[in-house]
Parts: sequence; structure tokens; C-alpha cells
Amino acid sequence: MSVRGTLAAFDQIVAGSKAVLQAVPENRMGWRPHDKSWTLGELATHLANLPNWTMPTLASSEFDIAPAEGGPTPMAAFNTTEELLSALDASSAAARAAIENSSEEDLAGPWTMLVAGEPRFTLPKAVVVRTFILDHMIHHRAQIGVYLRLLDVPVPQIFGPTADFPDM
Repeated sequence: MSVRGTLAAFDQIVAGSKAVLQAVPENRMGWRPHDKSWTLGELATHLANLPNWTMPTLASSEFDIAPAEGGPTPMAAFNTTEELLSALDASSAAARAAIENSSEEDLAGPWTMLVAGEPRFTLPKAVVVRTFILDHMIHHRAQIGVYLRLLDVPVPQIFGPTADFPDM
């Protein structure tokens, strides 16, 4: 995917993610549909922060998801809609700038996922941005949509009308 195409997809996915985060009820951040599930606040925090993965993806040729020395400390979940939207705005602005400042050659460069130092696969960075960041965002905003439905909170429109907003 080209820089221009990546930016177009990025903008569309961030806009839909923003709509989903705006719908998250602050008084239900601790709710989870199952004991094995993240809380709504944890899931929304993860979605808001996912664009941050763009910068290290574009700046390096590999990433170890389970390094021997341990990974980063998980972020605390945000507690308000304002915090979620502010985090998404900051992470998406930085990610968009990183994509804009990339060349076609940068996006075509290889990126390898490691697990405890062992290579699992190598893909072009453009594919990594599309799948591990953008598709990952789509996946989690859909999960949040299910959480919202289970909480009887109107599910926002992303691609077209929803059961809650059929005429938009």
C-alpha cells in the first residue's frame, strides 16, 4: 500500500474509532462481559493507544513481543471519555505524521515479529501497519461495539446505518 493509501485508510479507521470511544459510558469502564475479557475501560484504552505502535514499526525492522527481559508495564486504563479521546488524538497525530514522513521505500521495507528472540514472520512495513495496527483497531472497536450492545448503549455509526441510528 502506498503512503497516500495508508493515510486514507488510517484517517477513516481513526474516525470510526473516535466515534466508538465517544460512545463508551464513563460509569461502565469497569464492566466486562466475561471473567476472561478485558474491562470496557481496558479495551477502550488499548484502542486509543494502538496508533502508537506505528512509530516503532516504521522506525525499526523488528519487534519482540515477548523479550527475555520482559515487556513494558501495561498502561493504566483511562477513566473518562475525555482521556480516551485525548489519547487517541495524540497517538493518531503522531502516527499520521510518521506515515506522512515515510517514503514508499520505507513502507516496502521488511519488518520481523520475534517471540522471545525467535523470528515468527517477516512482512513489508506497509502490511504491518495495515494488519497489526489498522486492522487491529477495527477488531477492537468491533469488540467495543459488542460491549456497548450488551450494555444497551447505542452503537455508533461507522460504515453506515446501525440498529440504533438507521436513518443517518
